[in-house]
Amino acid sequence: MDRQQEFVLRTLEERDIRFVRLWFTDVLGFLKSVAVAPAELEGAFAEGIGFDGSAIEGFARVYESDMVAKPDPATFQVLPWETPDGEHYSARMFCDISMPDGSPCWSDPRHVLRRTLAKASEAGFTCYVHPEIEFYLLRELHGDGRPPEPADRGGYFDQASLNAAPHFRRHAIETLEAMGISVEFSHHEAAPGQQEIDLRYADALTMADNVMTFRYVVKEVAITQGVRASFMPKPFSQHAGSGMHTHFSLFEGDRNAFYDSEDPYELSQTGKAFVAGLLKHAREISAVTNQWVNSYKRLIVGGEAPTTVCWGHANRSALVRVPMYSPGKASSRRVELRSPDSSCNPYLAYAVILAAGLKGVQEGYELPPPTEDNVWSLTESERRAAGYDSLPYNLAEALAEMENSELVAETLGEGVFDFFLRNKRSEWDDYRRQVTPFELSTYLPML
Repeated sequence: MDRQQEFVLRTLEERDIRFVRLWFTDVLGFLKSVAVAPAELEGAFAEGIGFDGSAIEGFARVYESDMVAKPDPATFQVLPWETPDGEHYSARMFCDISMPDGSPCWSDPRHVLRRTLAKASEAGFTCYVHPEIEFYLLRELHGDGRPPEPADRGGYFDQASLNAAPHFRRHAIETLEAMGISVEFSHHEAAPGQQEIDLRYADALTMADNVMTFRYVVKEVAITQGVRASFMPKPFSQHAGSGMHTHFSLFEGDRNAFYDSEDPYELSQTGKAFVAGLLKHAREISAVTNQWVNSYKRLIVGGEAPTTVCWGHANRSALVRVPMYSPGKASSRRVELRSPDSSCNPYLAYAVILAAGLKGVQEGYELPPPTEDNVWSLTESERRAAGYDSLPYNLAEALAEMENSELVAETLGEGVFDFFLRNKRSEWDDYRRQVTPFELSTYLPML
């Protein structure tokens, strides 16, 4: 037993923790959990907890369903809200999923990301990630097609008290910090009810775990405040969607591989090639970074989200941005990808984004000139004349791009790749069958 496992077992006893929740994520990005008693945890460290993988989205077929969840003691955290008197009696750990013979499960999203991070490590890089996570606070979640109602009428950076849940962000941040997840910024976003909380940078695997924890914590805290939280990419036609702009950097030891003090953008050749990789493969990875039918309602002109494959410096209409908040500070040089939404599977999204960037670095992709024009103002023909690609217009187009992508197939692995395509095609087919209120109100009276 290693020292971290011993620390976990000692903490369980000292804190009188009665249940340990073992968490993992399915291929679609939904959190799964099984609770064990502390007395069972030593055995779980040694042998794992068996479960039926065929009952989990994308994990296994019926005839190969036996799987094992092995808790990762490095992810141990006490859950800080269980009892009214403040006594902690529950904790959580993320799990790695394996087959009965001990080999990693090909369909475990955590394993998919680990595999890509191993390739980065072989090239000498450690990947750090910093997400800006947007979401909505709503008065109710009806689930029956009725439009939602925002929890407040605030706007961008508004300080005014919220109409409902005025202390939500403070409680959410206190809970996240209590679980060891550092928050860098928080504020009200532009739309009524829309919030943003930015997590402090961490390595990509830790951050993917943190994003999963974040979504769980935000929803739980919202309930205690009498509201509901939703990470749906575009819940309102008239308001901006919820994105997860994500900053990436590669480090070689303690040195930021993206930094070059002599470059006008302070961006090294490695950084430029990484951005070039993101641009070249942007359409291929969109189905993973924006995986829902609703995701493409956000990626429209006028929605404050990117629609065009280009990069720039201060240009917030570009897909990739190179922020310059701290000129001359080597450690802060990073690139910001603005397309992912906050409902994606963070393990798979970070894997394909990193793979695209690394491909650019390894093959020496040339970075095109930056774009400082407002590409939102360009027509489709003007974008094409300027040599810009557009991001996919809908999930079907994104899936067609993904299906032909060697990079995505190799990164996800055959099993996850095939399941993802089948599942998302089914989602698109279900969506196409629906007759929407827009169609009824527009066409029924006149046709």
